This record gives sequence, C-alpha cells and structure tokens, in this order.
Amino acid sequence: MNTNYNLTNAISGNRSQRMAPSGGAKHKTSRNARENYESYLRLAHAEAMAGDRISAENYYQHAEHYLRTMRATSQAKPN
Repeated sequence: MNTNYNLTNAISGNRSQRMAPSGGAKHKTSRNARENYESYLRLAHAEAMAGDRISAENYYQHAEHYLRTMRATSQAKPN
C-alpha cells in the first residue's frame, strides 16, 4: 500500500469532512497569516499527492492570499 496515499488521507481526511482554517478575528495578525499560509500549503500538497489537482490549486490560491497578506503587513511596518 502506498504510504504517501495513507498519509494524505490521514492529513486531509474524507473530502466531506475536511475543514480549512476558518476566517475571523483570530486570523488578523501576521503570525496567524503565516500559520494559515503554511496550513494551506500542507493541504495543497496533500491534495496534489492524492492526485486531486483541482483541490490542490484551490488550496494554493488560498495560500497565496496569506502570502500577500504577510507581504503587505511587513511593508506597512515602520523600520
């Protein structure tokens, strides 16, 4: 049995039961943006390993949003 497939299923779970990081007030800091970015990258990688390119691309797009958020936050901070 393919261990990557088993790991992917353990990470991502059943498609109908998966939950992405939720939005809201707790996701406003740059640290949380970083955590969300990394989380979406992990989800995207798991989907890509499982062969679901559409879901992987969706998660990559979410990760990109948090990457832009982190860049905007770092540029807005005075040195």
